[in-house]
Amino acid sequence: MYKLLVGLGNPGPEYHDTRHNAGAWWLEAAAHALKAELRPERSFFGRAARAQVGEHTLWLLEPSTFMNRSGQAVAALARFYKIEPQQILVAHDELDLPPGEVKLKRGGGHAGHNGLRDIHAQLGSADYWRLRIGIGHPGHKAEVVHWVLKKPAPEQRSAIEEAIGRSLAALPDLLAGQVERATAAIHTAKPVRPKPPRLQASGAAGAGAGAGAGAGAGAGAGAEVEGV
Repeated sequence: MYKLLVGLGNPGPEYHDTRHNAGAWWLEAAAHALKAELRPERSFFGRAARAQVGEHTLWLLEPSTFMNRSGQAVAALARFYKIEPQQILVAHDELDLPPGEVKLKRGGGHAGHNGLRDIHAQLGSADYWRLRIGIGHPGHKAEVVHWVLKKPAPEQRSAIEEAIGRSLAALPDLLAGQVERATAAIHTAKPVRPKPPRLQASGAAGAGAGAGAGAGAGAGAGAEVEGV
């Protein structure tokens, strides 16, 4: 039985609609579905809410730290309420899945995701659940920072929201401990495949690539501060 749901992202309106905040989108939608109001909690370094599910208390947490300090918030709440890693579900953006796909798993590595990396370190364990929300991959490792800190194209955003809705439809089963049933519902639904981006003329593409490289370099330079 889950006792804590977490949605990862970066704080501030400039980041709210970026791909890296897909986990936060999920948590906000979950709070709405559970009629729970997220409120700032200094002790837990984020916005938190408590919901009653049957006879069980469920906590929801959206860290207000930058992504690479997410573990500070998760560990603070988990330790205060004596919540074990296996009772935690963390929703986060996933580069290795296309928009429209979502996967549930327990444990494993952080695959370079700095939010998960810090949660690993702060909890001292990787044995927590993850809801991996696909955001797609830009195709080149050097472009990842720029990619996650940008807003998805409208068709990609629609696909991500559809995946979030599908996973939330399985939330009652998840909270009831019916993990296999919930996993089957989440994994077997056919994801929406967004249309590929239009190809630009070579001259425009070259200019765009130069601008993207500059933006990527700037974002990379601030990664330690802004929690990419």
